[in-house]
Amino acid sequence: MLVVAGCGFFRGNNDDPALVAAPLPSVSEPENIVDPVIESEEPEPEPSPAKSSAKPKSKPKATPTEDPNNFQLPECAHREGKEVSKAKAKAALKSAAARKYWPTSAPKLTVPSRLVLTTAWHESGWTSNIVNCDGGRGLMQVMPDTEAFINQRFEQSFASTDYRQNAVLGANYLAWLTKAFGDQYFKGSYDLSAGKCKTHRSMCLLNMVISGYNAGRAAVDESHGSGRLPNPEYVDVVRSLMKSCYCDRY
Repeated sequence: MLVVAGCGFFRGNNDDPALVAAPLPSVSEPENIVDPVIESEEPEPEPSPAKSSAKPKSKPKATPTEDPNNFQLPECAHREGKEVSKAKAKAALKSAAARKYWPTSAPKLTVPSRLVLTTAWHESGWTSNIVNCDGGRGLMQVMPDTEAFINQRFEQSFASTDYRQNAVLGANYLAWLTKAFGDQYFKGSYDLSAGKCKTHRSMCLLNMVISGYNAGRAAVDESHGSGRLPNPEYVDVVRSLMKSCYCDRY
């Protein structure tokens, strides 16, 4: 079965079904200084008000109200149900990343929280109720075929309509890609650290997993021989977000 995770608003050039998830973030008053009053026969001129050297503290940052990435939904996309807050979306994504998806065959395999958070941000801007034109749903833009594949492969019944289960489906797919590519090309190593990658375009495990989430495993396999990722622009965006993301304000 060919499955593609990560369709969202950015698509790879392939005909595989896709899952993903594309791009869519006390002032304290200084104490009054009072000079002592000295009585004298002739009043002296009033001194000019003393200037305080104390600097006011900066105001706490408010939660962003506008998304600078300016996610624009295609005309054929729509929303279903109530959108959850960015705080709840973030908590769901971090919880999904913390799961053990291969507890028996690959117990040391973990999906970095940073990878899950930024992939979801690129896919939907952490918007939980988006249904895209191609059927990608939710914050990680899970495709129907990917949902069916993950549920069948792991004997689960996750529903992409629930934002928490949607996050699990996306993270689980990332874990599956990690094991598949790790076993096939990296002698069973599942190291997703950025230090293993020379550039954002190299065929390291992290880049291949990100690419596969958007373009599908088959597309990455087909391009592996050439040493070129099928969707380098998508990978570059996610890798850049892993270094600096507006989502960190939430």
